[in-house]
Order: sequence, then C-alpha cells, then structure tokens
Amino acid sequence: MTRADEYAPEHPLSMRLLRERHAALRTRTTTGNEDTNGRQRALGKRTARERLELLLDDGSFLEIDRYRRHQAAGPKLDDQRPHTDGVVVGSGLLDGRQVFVYAQDFTIFGGSLGAAHAAKIHKVMDLALATGSPIIGLNDSGGARIQEGVMSLDGYGGIFRRHVEASGVIPQISVVLGPCAGGAAYSPALADFTFIVRDTSKMYLTGPDVVEAVSGERVSHEELGGADVHGGVSGVATFVYDDEVTCLEEVRQLVSLLPSNNLESPPAKAARGAVGDVRPRLAEIVPVAPNQPYDMRLVVAELVDDGEFLELHEGWAANVVCALARIDGQVTGLVGNQPIVLAGVLDVPAAQKAARFVRFCDAFGIPLVTLVDVPGFLPGTEQERAGIIRHGAKLLYAYCEATVPRVQVIVRKAYGGAYIVMDSRSIGTDLSLAWPTNEIAVMGAEGAVNVLFRKELAAAADPAGLRAELIADYVARFVHPYYAAERGLVDDVIDPVHTRAVVARSLSMLREKRKQRPRRKHGNMPQ
Repeated sequence: MTRADEYAPEHPLSMRLLRERHAALRTRTTTGNEDTNGRQRALGKRTARERLELLLDDGSFLEIDRYRRHQAAGPKLDDQRPHTDGVVVGSGLLDGRQVFVYAQDFTIFGGSLGAAHAAKIHKVMDLALATGSPIIGLNDSGGARIQEGVMSLDGYGGIFRRHVEASGVIPQISVVLGPCAGGAAYSPALADFTFIVRDTSKMYLTGPDVVEAVSGERVSHEELGGADVHGGVSGVATFVYDDEVTCLEEVRQLVSLLPSNNLESPPAKAARGAVGDVRPRLAEIVPVAPNQPYDMRLVVAELVDDGEFLELHEGWAANVVCALARIDGQVTGLVGNQPIVLAGVLDVPAAQKAARFVRFCDAFGIPLVTLVDVPGFLPGTEQERAGIIRHGAKLLYAYCEATVPRVQVIVRKAYGGAYIVMDSRSIGTDLSLAWPTNEIAVMGAEGAVNVLFRKELAAAADPAGLRAELIADYVARFVHPYYAAERGLVDDVIDPVHTRAVVARSLSMLREKRKQRPRRKHGNMPQ
C-alpha cells in the first residue's frame, strides 16, 4: 500500500466507517506490536504506556501527537512509519496535580530520536513551561536516529535548550529506564532530579565498543554507565532503585514535595503540633565528644514530621546529607554534615552535592535548615588539585545568594572555613541556633595549641602536661558554647530536645520573608 492509498476513502463514505477505522487505528497505536512488547518485557522492562499507567493517576493521561510519524527517508525508514514515532507524550495528574510527561518507546526504532520524535518532546516541554507544570521524562532510547543525521542532533539541541529555559521555573525530572546513550545523556544531566533502575538502565556518552577502540580498555555496559556507577561514583543519578515499580512510586513521592513552579508555594499539609514538640531522643543521639561518630539522619528523623524524609544522592558524597521533608506540614530542605562518613568533612563531591541542592530549594521557595557538625574541609594534595577551593566556593555562593528562609543549627563542632560555608551568620542565615555541645573555632583546641605554642611545647620539660594545660585554657576561653552567642553570631543556645519545636517556630516566623536580589542579569558562579 502506498502512502497515498493508506488513507484513501472507501465508498460510500459513512460516519460509521470513519469511526470504525479511527477506532482500529487508535487501538493499534495503543496496544503496539505484541512481539516487540514481549521482547521488551523479556528484558525486565515495561512498555512506555505501562510505565505511564504506573506513574499517573488512573485514567488521567491525555495523549497528544498520537498520530505523529516521521517524514524522513533512508534505510529502514522508507517502509517503516509507525505512529507515535517511538515516544508517547501528553499530560496527566499526579495526586490530582497536573504534570507533563514523555515516555520513550523502545519497541519502535529502539526509542531512537529523530526529528518527529524530538518535536513531540519539544511540544510537551513548551506546554509544561507555559502552564507552570512539572515535566517528567521517561528515557529508554538507543540515542540519535542515525538515518536522520543532523536532524536528530538538532532535535537534541532543542530539548537541551528547553531544559535550560525551564531551569528554576518548573521542576524537571528524568527517569532512566533503559539505555540513555550519547547526547541523550545530557537530558538527565540537565534535569533537577534523575532516577535510574539497576540492571536495565545504562547511561553514558560513549559506549563500551568506542571506549575499547579509542583507549583499548575493555569495560561492560554496567561498569561504564550502570545505576550504581551514576548513583555512587559520578553523582549523575539522584535516586537509584531495584525495579521500575518502586522507582515510579518514588517519582510520585518526590513530586508531592515540590511546587508546580517557582511562583507557587510548596504543597503544605496540616500542622502537626511541632511548635510544642519535645524530642528526648535528640539529647541521646549526639555524643558530647567531638570525635565520636553518629548518624546525622537520626537527627533529621527526629526533626521532621513522622520521621519521614526523602534523601537525595544517598550513595554519592555521603559525608553530607541532603533531604526533602516536612516540618509541621511545611516542605523543608535539610542539609547536614554526616559524621559517620569521613567524619563529616566537606570535600569536592560534598560541596557540589550540597550547593546544587541549596540552589534548587532557593529557586522553588523551599526553606532551608542546615545541621552543622563539620571538622573542616578535607585536607590533602588530591583535594587541592581536584579544585576544592572552586567547589567549596560553589557551596558558599549557593548559600549567599539564597533568599528563602534559612535556619542554621550547630549540633556540635564547626571549624574553620567549613563553619562559614555551612550557612553561618556571616553569609546570611536568618537564624543561627546552637546546642550546648557546639564548638565554633578556627580549628580544634588541640590543633590550635600545637600551632600557637609550638616553640613553648618544644622547650617544655613536661610537654604533655603543658599541652593539657594550654588546651584546657583555650577551650575555656574560646570554645565554650556561649562564645559565639555572646558576640551575636549565634541567636540562641537551645536544649537539644526542643530543636524540632524551635525550628518549626523559626520557620513559621520567617515564612513571609521577602528579600530582593540586586538588579543584574545573573551572577558568575564559581566553575
């Protein structure tokens, strides 16, 4: 059948016949090919439409561009013009709130991106931005459609430009549910949040064959771009899950914590009585000794409603915790040093992770609570050569430009430049609270004494005794918990058991905070 014959009318025309033909075509585009669907399921993957059913509220999906087909010519294209062109796009509801979605269909051209495929994604991204709705992309694609050449590359460019235009305006979520190779990998990299599934999902710019041809290195798809690589090493993936069902459920959970756009407030729930809450466990979790480890996530769980929080990048840069949760019904972003990993020091990955999270929260009006227990920046030639100065400055920059309500809680130690960049009073936090265990200093007492009294200790008859005496004096004069409060750099020293209540009252007090940034096109963030 030629293209001209495909839609040739049958005589005599009737509404019944037209409706029957329309229904049959619609059914074919919805059900797809059973053979290719079976191969998709055999790989442990669901079809694009099955994924949308899991993601969206029942019956809420409104598909657009169902009948779109490529208009290209080339090998294996001339005689294959399937409807949808390998991507299902449209809008639906997620807990009653509108989102726009696209789901690449690996059963059609391997989900490869050509001009028509890209145009459909462009359309839903434009609609999402125009209506102020989140955009969610389900990625399952072999990459650019080779036969369409530069038109495929142009299509990717249009997607990337729209990601940048939407950045900070609407939440952008990428979900990698299969291959995501070549230029396609930049879409998850540009999104605010990236989800990935173990075993079935791979993401890289150049595949194992190219790597071996160029460098001689033999590497598997999983070793090169598997979920655990991006969740624990590269930091590209925000969340990693074992299966598609759990992954898509967690996408729904994330969206429930986000505003639809930067002009709306985050979705609130009823107050939970946090302003009068007492949490005795907070007085037990944190050891008084500054070098004893504990899990900062236990502190977070005591501060937030029902002990529930969504941790970002759990497997990457674990020496800092970034999480979204609710405190007294209000969505809040929490950043905290993690003493059980590298003693909670700040290093290059931790600074990158926290800086991007702070900027996201600021862009979408989410208040920030920073829990400080930091011994400093990680020392060493490796960190210095990796640019710890540049990357630490990113975190400093992110906090300094943030205009959302900001509350700092100094849980224990806060030494040196790391104290400054963890949202200290000096860089603009609205309220600085501290526990009686706090130690704010340029460095720990022992290190300070070793530097200040090096000559005296070297000449002393009893260096150990003198050192102990000098340390005790230094602590008494400079490291006691009220030193900073006496100078206005800490607004209150609080009983740990009252932290949830005080933080809740502080956030309530700051809710109507308004701060205008200086007039400028944009700042120049450290590279």
